[in-house]
Amino acid sequence: MGYYDQTPNGRQRPKRGRVFMAGLGGVLVGALLIALLLFLRPELLPGNGTESAQNQQGNQEQQTEQRSVEVTNDVTDAVEIADDTVVGVTNLQAGSDFFSESPNQAVGTGSGVIYKNENGTAFVVTNHHVVIGATDIEVTMPDGAKKQATLVGSDVWTDLAVLSMDDEGIEDTAEFGDSDVLKQGETVIAIGNPLGLDFYGSVTTGVVSGTDRAVPVDIDGDNVVDWEVEVLQTDAAINPGNSGGALINISGQLIGINSMKINPTTAEGIGFAIPINTAIPIIEELESDGQVVRPAMGITLMDLNQVPQMYREDTLNLPEDVTSGVVVNSVLPDSGAAESGLQEYDVIVEMDGEPIDGSIALRKHLYEEKEIGESLQVKAYRDGELLEFEFELVDNSSLQ
Repeated sequence: MGYYDQTPNGRQRPKRGRVFMAGLGGVLVGALLIALLLFLRPELLPGNGTESAQNQQGNQEQQTEQRSVEVTNDVTDAVEIADDTVVGVTNLQAGSDFFSESPNQAVGTGSGVIYKNENGTAFVVTNHHVVIGATDIEVTMPDGAKKQATLVGSDVWTDLAVLSMDDEGIEDTAEFGDSDVLKQGETVIAIGNPLGLDFYGSVTTGVVSGTDRAVPVDIDGDNVVDWEVEVLQTDAAINPGNSGGALINISGQLIGINSMKINPTTAEGIGFAIPINTAIPIIEELESDGQVVRPAMGITLMDLNQVPQMYREDTLNLPEDVTSGVVVNSVLPDSGAAESGLQEYDVIVEMDGEPIDGSIALRKHLYEEKEIGESLQVKAYRDGELLEFEFELVDNSSLQ
């Protein structure tokens, strides 16, 4: 039993050296445990709490660090080229409110495109329906400045109008593209002021959904279709206020004038723009003459399909197989139609050998296939008999 000493009373006790060694071992083990703990948890060391908090704060600052990256692509480049050419157009009309401080009140706001700057005058193209009835027109520039504009000319049939204003501060004008080369699926961008000037210069993107579309329109507000406007179809969002704004291609070129959209309760993503190739000759004629001069027959008319069957039989005395055509409502004095003998209630069914089934077909034949001064051959029914007429077309302004 070499680990114990004998006491005077005969009891045994551990030897002092062994006790010392055992105590020393315990101290060493404890020290190692504390060192390990401090190694794993340095924030427990005196003074390390503040440093640890600073480290944590530094980590948080690193996590919320922002980097400024300027993103550019084909769309942003195109918008940068064209956005300063798109303006706001406000239709001002005489107010009826006695207490109004302003003699004119805004009745509507649309958009327009600056396309020309020459000899101190800048020219803006917009829609006819944006400025119709205006006593004054105000143009809002990209920087917020207001300019008074003058109506140079307007055309109801193509829904186009040209304005002029002073060119102070105007540096950019739109570059015309070629709408005839557009392809379905090609990216296009609409720029304008949807719902008014609060959303000035809004940009929407889409594609060319269709070309050579024909949209029926009611020109005189009588709920009867008077004309079919040739348009581009796009799914780029076009809302009220966008009218007259720019439809551009990916190169920033103007390829259409935004005009209308299908009622959203019926369909979504169907908007229309007047092709720039259609608009250019109208713009040039409005700028030079203030109006578009077209060939005219000298008659007022209505579609046969609007006439009740009873009047077709009693008043018009038409054969049963004649179900379409154009009824002559009146003949203007001294017109070519009057000189040829065309009369009220005659029913036109053919022009220059082409069948005419309604007023749209008649107008398209006149406006797109004929010139002022040309001869027009007409076939019409009168009291059941098919008659032929021939006369010279005059310009519409001479009959106003």
